[in-house]
Amino acid sequence: MCGITGWVSFDRDLTQHRATLDAMTATMSLRGPDDEGTWFDRHAALGHRRLAVIDIEGGTQPMQVHTDAGTVALTYSGEVYNFAELRGELVRRGHRFQTRSDTEVVLHGYLEWGEAVADRLNGMYAFALWDARIDSLVMIRDRLGVKPLYYTEIGDGVLFGSEPKAILANPLADRAIDLDGLRELVSFTQPPGSAVWCGMREVLPGGLVTVDRAGLRERRYWTLPTRPHIDDEPTTVATVRSLLTDVVNRQLVSDVPRCTLLSGGLDSSVITALAADQLDEKVRSFAVDFVGRKKDFVADDVRGSLDVPYAHDLAEYAGTRHEDIVLDHAAIADRELRRTVITARDSPVSFGDMDASLYLLFQAIRENSTVALSGESADEVFGGYTWFHAPETQAATDFPWMPVFVSGDRAFNSDRFNADLKAALDVPGFIRDEYAVAVAEVEPAEGESGYERRMRELSYLHLTRFVRMLLERKDRISMAVGLEVRVPFCDHRLVEYVYNTPWSIKYSDGREKTLLRTATADLLPQSVLNRTKSPYPATLAPLYAAALFRQCHELLGTDDPVFALIDRGWLTEMLRQDSETMPLNVRNGLERVLDLSTWLDIYRPELRL
Repeated sequence: MCGITGWVSFDRDLTQHRATLDAMTATMSLRGPDDEGTWFDRHAALGHRRLAVIDIEGGTQPMQVHTDAGTVALTYSGEVYNFAELRGELVRRGHRFQTRSDTEVVLHGYLEWGEAVADRLNGMYAFALWDARIDSLVMIRDRLGVKPLYYTEIGDGVLFGSEPKAILANPLADRAIDLDGLRELVSFTQPPGSAVWCGMREVLPGGLVTVDRAGLRERRYWTLPTRPHIDDEPTTVATVRSLLTDVVNRQLVSDVPRCTLLSGGLDSSVITALAADQLDEKVRSFAVDFVGRKKDFVADDVRGSLDVPYAHDLAEYAGTRHEDIVLDHAAIADRELRRTVITARDSPVSFGDMDASLYLLFQAIRENSTVALSGESADEVFGGYTWFHAPETQAATDFPWMPVFVSGDRAFNSDRFNADLKAALDVPGFIRDEYAVAVAEVEPAEGESGYERRMRELSYLHLTRFVRMLLERKDRISMAVGLEVRVPFCDHRLVEYVYNTPWSIKYSDGREKTLLRTATADLLPQSVLNRTKSPYPATLAPLYAAALFRQCHELLGTDDPVFALIDRGWLTEMLRQDSETMPLNVRNGLERVLDLSTWLDIYRPELRL
C-alpha cells in the first residue's frame, strides 16, 4: 500500500516547483512510512510514499520505463493479486523485469495494452501514469473503489492524490466547502465521483481519467453487470466456496507479517478460517474489546451479544494465534485522538467512538503485522443487514440505511444545524434526488419478478453507495497507522457472481447471508455459524458519555467557528440531559458537533453557504 500524488500543468515547467510537490507528497507520509520518492518531467510531477509489502528492496517508486519515444512513469498504490499470472504473460510477450513487484507488472502492462490494462487487473489499486510519448496522464481506480484517488482540474492541467489533503497542500487547490459538499457530509449519501471539497472529484470506482492538452476525459471500464444466473443452488454454493478460497489464497501473498481482523461474526470468521486452512504457520488474529464491556453490555435489537466469546470460539476452532486488544474509555475520548482521526479522514464525517477505537485497534495491530485481512463488505455482497429483510424497507422509496443513520432513535445525524442552514441544505430533498439517480442505474434481469428486481435494487444501492462510505473509513484509518487492510469480499469476480444470484438462493432458509453460511459451514464452530449479525462494537461506558458532555460544555462557552453552522440552542438543550441516560442519537449528535469543530480548526475551509 502507499500514498500517491501529482501535478500535471501544460503551461508551467514543473521542474521549478519541487518544493510544492514535496509538500504534497509529505502529506502522504503516514500512508507510506517506508520510503519516499518524486519524479519530474517538464509538464508532470509525481510523488510517492511507500508502505513496502511486496518486493521490499525492489519496489521503489515512482517507477519509470524509458522508451525511444519517451518515458512512461508510474506512481501506484495498492495490490494487484494476479500480478504473477500477468507477469508470466508479459514475459512471454518479450518484456523483461528488474524487480519482483506488482508495480512493475502494472507499468509493463500499460506498455503492452495501454489503458486496457485496467480490464486485466484483479485487486485494490489506484495509480497514475504519465506517458511522455504523448504527454498524457492516465489515472485508474479499482472496480469497487477500495483504494481512493482524488483530483482537481486547475485550468492547464490537474492535481491528484490518494487523499484530499495531498491536493489541498498545493496553493492552486480551492480550499472551500459549499452547500453541495456539506450535504454530502451530513446525509450519508455521497454521490459517486463527489469529494466534498469545491472543484474536487474522486476517480469513480472502476473509473479511468485521461488528461492531456485537449482536456480531461472520464470513462468507466467497469460497472456492476447484470447477467443471467444459470447455476442451481448446489452449484452456486460450490462456486461461492471456490471463489472465496481462491480470493483468500491470493490475498495472503505478502513479504511482511500478516494477520486477520476477527470479530467473531460470520464474515471475519470465514476469512480467518480460510486463511488458517491455507497457511502453514498459525494465523495471527485480533479482536477489539473494551474495559468493563462485559459489565456494561446490555443486549438490544442491534447488538444481541458480545463479540469476544465468539472470536475465541473461532480462534480455538481454527487454531489461530489470537489476541484481544482491550481499550478504555479515556483513550477513546481523548481530544488528540479525535484530531488524529479527523485528520486521517479529511472530513468531519465519522462514526465517533467506533472510529476512535478502530484507530487504536489498528495502531496496536501494526506493532505486530503490516497486512490484515478483513471481513468488510460481506453484508453488502450477501445481504446481511437486517433492513434487507424488513418488508417496510423493501417497500420504501429511500436508501434502506437512512432510518439508522439519519432518522430514528440511533441516528448519527440530527437537527443540530441552525434553522437557515438546515433549510438551505434541504437534506431530505437531496436524499430523494440521489436515491432516484441510483435506482435508475439498475439494469433488471430478463424475466425477473418484481420482488427479485427490488432485492437487486437494494443490493445495487449497497454495492455502489453504502459500501463506499465503509471502505473509505477503513482505508483512511488503517493507512493512518501504516496498516494495509485487504478486503477479500470485494473481489470483483465474487461480487459479480453473488450480485446476479437470485435472492431466493441468497436467502433460501430465511436467515441473513444464507448463501455464505452454507458455503462455509464446515469451516466454523456452531456458535459462530448460528450467531445473529452484530455490527462493530461501540463503547457503552458511562464515563465516555460523561467525557463528551464535558467537552461540549467547554465548547459551548467559546466563540468556536462551529457555531456558524450549529444551533447553539440545540446544543444547550442536549446538555441539559443526564449523560448516563441520554439516548444514543443524542450522544451521536454531540460527537458530530465535536468532530465538526475539530475539522474546522484543522482545515479552516472557506464556507460558501
